[in-house]
Amino acid sequence: MLILLNILSGVALLVWGTHIVRTGILRVFGAELRRVLGRSANSRLRAFGAGLCVTSLVQSSNATAVLASSFAAQGLLLLAPGLAIMLGADVGTALMARVLTFDLSWLSPILLLGGVVLFLTCKQNRAGQIGRAVIGLGLILLALHLIVEAAQPVMQGEGIKVLFGTLTGDSMLDTLVGAAFAMLSYSSLAAILLTATLAASGVISLKVAVCLVVGANLGSGFLAAIGTLGQNAAGRRLALGSLFFKLAGALLVLPFAPYIARGLSFLIANPRESVVTFHLLYNTLRCLASMPLIDAVARLCHRMLPDRADANPELRPLYLDPGALSTPTLALANAAREALRIGDIIRTMLDNVLELMRTNNAEQARATIRLDDDVDQLYTAVKIYLARISREQLDEADSRRWTDIITLTINLEHAGDIVERVVTNIQEKKILHRLQFSPAGLGELEDLHARVVANLQLGLSVFLNSDLKSAERLLAEKERFRDLERSYSYLHLDRLAGQSQRSLETSALHLDIISDLKRLNSLFCSTAYPVLDAAGALRDTRLRRRVLDATYGKDAA
Repeated sequence: MLILLNILSGVALLVWGTHIVRTGILRVFGAELRRVLGRSANSRLRAFGAGLCVTSLVQSSNATAVLASSFAAQGLLLLAPGLAIMLGADVGTALMARVLTFDLSWLSPILLLGGVVLFLTCKQNRAGQIGRAVIGLGLILLALHLIVEAAQPVMQGEGIKVLFGTLTGDSMLDTLVGAAFAMLSYSSLAAILLTATLAASGVISLKVAVCLVVGANLGSGFLAAIGTLGQNAAGRRLALGSLFFKLAGALLVLPFAPYIARGLSFLIANPRESVVTFHLLYNTLRCLASMPLIDAVARLCHRMLPDRADANPELRPLYLDPGALSTPTLALANAAREALRIGDIIRTMLDNVLELMRTNNAEQARATIRLDDDVDQLYTAVKIYLARISREQLDEADSRRWTDIITLTINLEHAGDIVERVVTNIQEKKILHRLQFSPAGLGELEDLHARVVANLQLGLSVFLNSDLKSAERLLAEKERFRDLERSYSYLHLDRLAGQSQRSLETSALHLDIISDLKRLNSLFCSTAYPVLDAAGALRDTRLRRRVLDATYGKDAA
């Protein structure tokens, strides 16, 4: 029993080590790896290479599958290049298994010592996360060594022989066991490394090891398929296509497992080398043979999972991928994109306001009011998504970005409420009574409206790029708008004194719209303050402290 517990503890350490490496690399290089996958979509060979390289870094084809399926679900990655990425990921896993089965036990204490020192001294920055990944590599090598040591006397126990003897007769059973372990450990790499170690210790036969390897590959395919169940059809198609390739490879190889085992034992004396070599050859040949079949499999996946029209696509977040929450950098990028999408809806509402100031279209007014419900829905989704991101894993820059995203989202939600109020006023005070603004008054409102829309676009650009010059320009536009608002209000009062009939009829509505446009402009221009503050361009005055209190909370100043 003690021997079995030692083996299981080594397996647990192996699984934990692969998890630490994966999360550490994704936290440091997650955004860069995502860009690599996105740029590779133009060429299948490049996509194959991107999948191979990304998986070699994160040591998990499942992590690559999460990134690729997220792209596909968002419409940023077509199915064919996505399948090429998945095939490359399978080869990347096999290459890492080959590297990690070399005798590197001497390297484990060095990696553990260096990784712990780096992580503890630089915990809040990228170097600390790199140290975390180094610790994971050291744990993987240590776990492999512990499993080998614990398995040496395993064949002396009759109970252990009986336990592993159940994996010696049925190829399908052995394959299912390999798939189950890969799914339970969330790592086909861990399953392959364990299989190679058990084969080297004589615990399992080479034929069983071959079946376990095939099963581990199947398990990673099932994991990817299960992980995309909550996504749309585009994301699920990618995982389904990858699973088809793995199923086809298993059906072709499993009938010949006994012959493959005999051939491997004849060519390679070391069982561990035999297992790892088979895994590498199996994945490489299977993936290369699958490349010409990508289009056929893509068509099959489209037939099995067709796109379905969404009755109201505005209500469903497009970019808030739950699979990215474990990687804060990626999750923040997703939340930022969804916030920009809210900005696009606000722009549509503002364009409708311009038409409503010119015409009396009651149906367009009702449609604009309904758009505010979409803004509220997306605002709630972004807020909940940001709340699920672990703040403890964020460094200082990411913490500021988190604050900037939630601040922009709140401001856009307030802007939607203001626009809804403007439209309601136009409905009640203009459209219902079939009134029109005076030509001069309408011209002034159109000028202010154009400036608000321009500042909305500029504010979103500042949020996206953090450009200091654009932020300074945005602040200058805010001052210019304030002067125009005061000037146009005085001009309206002059028209009232001149007894302009249209000005008299729409006076209250005219002044309300000017006031609301000023509030909207202030919300859009507030995007400049975090950029200016980070650059030290805000003076330390009472105004600066009020701005920081409104943006970051009372403790920020």
